[in-house]
Amino acid sequence: MVIGTSSNVGKSILATALCRILTQDGHRVAPFKAQNMSLNSAVTPSGREIGRAQAVQAEACGILSNEHMNPVLLKPTGNMQSQIVLQGRPIGTRSAKDYFYDEKELLWWAVAESYQFLAQRHDIIVIEGAGSPVEMNLKQRDIANMRTAQMADASVLLIADIDRGGVFASIVGTLQLLDPNEKRLVKGILINKFRGDAGLFDEGRRWIEDYTGVPVLGVIPYIPNLAIDEEDSVGLSGDRYHQAKAIRNGIRVGIVQLPHISNFTDFDPLFLEPGVDASFCTSPEELHHVDAIVIPGTKSTLMDLRWLDNTGWTASIQRTVRGGAHVLGICGGYQMLGMEVHDPEHLESEIDTSSGLGLFDTVTTICADKTTVLVGGEFSGEFTGIPVKDYEIHMGVTEFPGARNPLAMTRRVYTDGAYAPPSDSAVPEGHMSEDGRIIGTYLHGVLHNDVFRNAWLNRIRRHKGLPLQEKATNVMAHRTEEFDRLAQVVRTHLDMSKLYDVLGLT
Repeated sequence: MVIGTSSNVGKSILATALCRILTQDGHRVAPFKAQNMSLNSAVTPSGREIGRAQAVQAEACGILSNEHMNPVLLKPTGNMQSQIVLQGRPIGTRSAKDYFYDEKELLWWAVAESYQFLAQRHDIIVIEGAGSPVEMNLKQRDIANMRTAQMADASVLLIADIDRGGVFASIVGTLQLLDPNEKRLVKGILINKFRGDAGLFDEGRRWIEDYTGVPVLGVIPYIPNLAIDEEDSVGLSGDRYHQAKAIRNGIRVGIVQLPHISNFTDFDPLFLEPGVDASFCTSPEELHHVDAIVIPGTKSTLMDLRWLDNTGWTASIQRTVRGGAHVLGICGGYQMLGMEVHDPEHLESEIDTSSGLGLFDTVTTICADKTTVLVGGEFSGEFTGIPVKDYEIHMGVTEFPGARNPLAMTRRVYTDGAYAPPSDSAVPEGHMSEDGRIIGTYLHGVLHNDVFRNAWLNRIRRHKGLPLQEKATNVMAHRTEEFDRLAQVVRTHLDMSKLYDVLGLT
């Protein structure tokens, strides 16, 4: 099990590295995180929803994801409430107080069941903790850290981020606040995100080992520009999402950083494209000179629409569109492109209705039935002939009072783990404006379809009079290279023989 001295110390990335390394070494490995709080999620082949980090870790293991890898997922909706997703299915929305005091035994039963499901099918489970294991006001009700470690009798590695400072105090303080029967499970310490010559930390390493009695198994360097999906919105502060590229005659893409943004990793492929300067925008003025505006998903469409209107974003988006910019809205961003969004049951917020951006004549109603499904098919219109395979996660139905120009024709790829029958008819998905400049879709991962992404970007290049890019960037190959780069860096700076001793393996 990988636990951290605090949030954002690199637990998810190091757990991913261990998944890759142990898989490379021939073991059957699976990831597990008892409880995750994130708006970045993924759909499993059985149509269940889990945290994005565990789906990525499953990919690093070379296996399909399933709902048991993240039995409890909390998706904040605003107003100190979160939607609870239990073993991949939403069971309602709770306040933080109700969750921490009233739900735990039901949730713990699911955690134990899911862990056993994985343990019976794999040699090694790489468990990721959540936040800090010693939040003392919550510790008695914490199911994500040491209670899970004790259930699994796991060997625990404590991760500390030296880049943020205070590494000695954070390690000593965490160990001091663990109960003796919890502390005995901690078999090693990893110092993460070290910049410079690791030899300069030799004295610090010896001090930690002498003072705590716990060996330091590795000093992992800071890994720049690691293109692996971020777990949650904390990752949006990373350099790669905000540093402008020094490009000439390229495409500028502005992604609106919504307050309740979800699944922002949908846009990671744009940051890999040569000649594309993509960035998350935090002020309306940043959109004034972009060639394309991207509006991402959100866990609260109506609240974020109000925010767009009240902070000048709506006017900025509409002005930029009138100037000829292209627009791509995904999931909640697709809903925002219409005339209105209604939430009669107040499933997302206390707002009944919010006016949309008015770029489509559609109306969306938020409903309790949540769609979580993998779909496949073919793009339509000028993109006809390009295959698509993506997933949907949404709680809304979008209606078209006028003619519909679908982005794609899709059908369910899997139903409870099996292929949908070929007799299933394809259904229209998404919508495009008559001139093709404005596109809306419920398809998460649409930009991970290399051929479509290249065709969409070439459409913008053609509009600007720029040379077209003939060959699409291979995102999947790049992901594989990044998993292997991460594994190699960690393997090089981690005492692998001691790690295997900890695991009781050769």
